Amino acid sequence: MATEYGQGYGLDSGPGFPGSTERRHRMPAALRAPVELRSWLELTHVLLSLPISILLFTYAVTMVSLGAGLLVTFLGIPVLAAGLAGCRGFGALERMRARGLLGLEVAEPEPLRRNKPGAMAWMGAVLRSGASWRALLYAVLHLPWAVFSFVVAVNVWVLGWALLTYPLWFWVFPVYAGQEGIQLYGDETHRIYLDNPFEITVTALVGLLFTIASPWIVRALTMVDRLLVHGLLGPSRLASRVVELESDRGVVVDTAAADLRRIERDLHDGAQARLVALAMDLGLAKEKLQEDPRAAARMVDEAHGEVKTALQELRDLARGIHPAVLTDRGLDAALSAVASRCTVPVRVEVDLAERPAPAIEGIAYFTVSELLQNVSKHARATWAGVEVWRTENRLMLQVVDNGVGGADVSEGSGLAGLADRLDAVDGILVVDSPAGGPTRVTAELPWRGAHVR
Repeated sequence: MATEYGQGYGLDSGPGFPGSTERRHRMPAALRAPVELRSWLELTHVLLSLPISILLFTYAVTMVSLGAGLLVTFLGIPVLAAGLAGCRGFGALERMRARGLLGLEVAEPEPLRRNKPGAMAWMGAVLRSGASWRALLYAVLHLPWAVFSFVVAVNVWVLGWALLTYPLWFWVFPVYAGQEGIQLYGDETHRIYLDNPFEITVTALVGLLFTIASPWIVRALTMVDRLLVHGLLGPSRLASRVVELESDRGVVVDTAAADLRRIERDLHDGAQARLVALAMDLGLAKEKLQEDPRAAARMVDEAHGEVKTALQELRDLARGIHPAVLTDRGLDAALSAVASRCTVPVRVEVDLAERPAPAIEGIAYFTVSELLQNVSKHARATWAGVEVWRTENRLMLQVVDNGVGGADVSEGSGLAGLADRLDAVDGILVVDSPAGGPTRVTAELPWRGAHVR
């Protein structure tokens, strides 16, 4: 983690420092921490937290108290709304500070939702917004924590570096303080000073321990800051879920539209074109029936072949929409039928005590079907395997092949579209496909039982 953070802030060696990164990585993380940029940025965050939290706390308490006191008049509402809006503004600055000094990315909270324009609508939106009140709570809670973390961080950091560098400046005591060194103990008759080489060395070693521990103590303190910023200044779980569902709805709509266009194209270019040609051929055969019975019979025979081809295309199209075998016999039989059409031998294992809901069953079928099509077209494999099982409230699918590998879930690929479809129903697609193979694709879907068939 420290290395990744450091790289993000330019700690990698440049072209002029060959091998310096390797040398730094050879040093244990505990010894690197006191001199890493990340540690100093985190210390800066803790030091800045105290004055900022004092300002934020003072503003929040003053505005809210004033607004609450004026609620007996109309003036209390705009004052309280202005106070909450100011807390939202401070929250935006705190997110920026956390992003710059802690490397913490926190999305903006949900925006204000106004039913109509105007000052009254804005004030109502601010007062109704949960993000406004969470920002106020952050302003109140952050001050006591900022005081505690400031005191702890400053003391351990200064103590560590002061003791570590004591051999360099212990001469200050006899020259300017009139004593032999740091006084470790003293009473009316006896005093102990850290003044001989052994005691100075032990002091420096103790300082080294404090210096090494200081960045980790500060890092532990900033973890609380991360939780406060993420929990109180970011979007709520409900708002994040709404955004996710809106995105998933868009994916579902786009997918359905693409499927409809595909079906229309297949009908127009396939079965419909063949049926039109069939009608023309039968018309010509009807005209030639009296003049040239043999030619008419030959044309009827050709039309019979076209009918078979058209029926096969219609069956394939219907199977692509929703195969009857899936409805009648479930995933085991439907996946076995898909595997039989694959260009390589496929072993199918379905371990389900009961059938899932029809929607989940259909998505699982089409997921495996798409993956086996990829095996046939791109994998150059000699065998493949399909496994389906249930784990608690999740339906697990896994397709494995011994092909050349290199499958990539990137934008524009078929796997990316499949991942989007699964994500729309809270599913997950994980692809493990190193160059040279083998390829293992695991899909995870939410389990819902088939209550009504």
